[in-house]
Amino acid sequence: MELAYIPSPSRGVIHLGPIPLRGYAFCIIIGVFVAVWLGNKRWLARGGRAGTVADISVWAVPFGLVGGRLYHVITDYELYFSEGRDWVDAFKIWEGGLGIWGAIALGAVGAWIGCRRRGIPLPAYADAIAPGIALAQAIGRWGNWFNQELYGKETDLPWAVRITSSLDGRVPGDYHPTFLYESLWCIGVALLVIWADRRFQLGHGRAFALYVAAYCAGRFWIEYLRVDDAHHILGLRLNNWTALFVFVLAVVYLVISAKKQPGRETVVEPGADGSATDGADADAEGDRSTEIAAEEAKDGDDKGEAEGKDPAESESESEPESRSESESASASESAGKKS
Repeated sequence: MELAYIPSPSRGVIHLGPIPLRGYAFCIIIGVFVAVWLGNKRWLARGGRAGTVADISVWAVPFGLVGGRLYHVITDYELYFSEGRDWVDAFKIWEGGLGIWGAIALGAVGAWIGCRRRGIPLPAYADAIAPGIALAQAIGRWGNWFNQELYGKETDLPWAVRITSSLDGRVPGDYHPTFLYESLWCIGVALLVIWADRRFQLGHGRAFALYVAAYCAGRFWIEYLRVDDAHHILGLRLNNWTALFVFVLAVVYLVISAKKQPGRETVVEPGADGSATDGADADAEGDRSTEIAAEEAKDGDDKGEAEGKDPAESESESEPESRSESESASASESAGKKS
């Protein structure tokens, strides 16, 4: 008996006149906004300036989209370059197909360029944005639901997703909603990173490494449920090997970084934590003191000129007066002795 299931949308695009509004694109855009919003809050809490995360994202997001698409096209090249396929479809990103591994790798290059232009350490920026990336993935995965793709094996569970499309070899039926599993897992990863960062004061890229390791652990078992075509190596899907390899790298980085650079960065953005401002205030105060001293000296000179005397002449005139006073004192002393 069929209790329940998750229905699939009848279509993934709505046309507003000549403008197509695609569910997949909306999920990606909303995910980016959430990542920037949360990243900005965390950056401010670390002592950075408002707007810095958004400025760097202008570099990171386009690089990430290109990287994600490149990874997908390269690892599934037969979908675009085999016989009977149109290679132009490789550019149709709105139809789905972004590899998170390529998105993170090339997105990091874009973030590095943005950080370098502002004199910001990339690991500190990565730590701030890590939970936001996980939430962006959680939201972006619902784009696969709009496209009726990336589902798992058949199941009669009440939360199965019902696939109705028969395009590209799909077989209508009820399947494991792997997009939902990964979405929930990514929410858990975001919460884990936020908690661990507060509890252990993670720094120097360790919050980002924790996000990577935790995501890879979930992605590894989710891959086992998927039934879409994929390359296999020694019985494992390519993404399983990628998740395992990246997981090991992330754990190694966590261990080595904790030993070499314990603690957290004290300054994440030059001039934003108050230290540089204090130094500038001190310099300005010194300059004001110098100006006051110069003005006082100038006032003294002006006073002397107003009396019609040069300061040097006033000094020489005071010398005879002093000598006269000394002589009078001596004469009085001698008179006293004689009497």
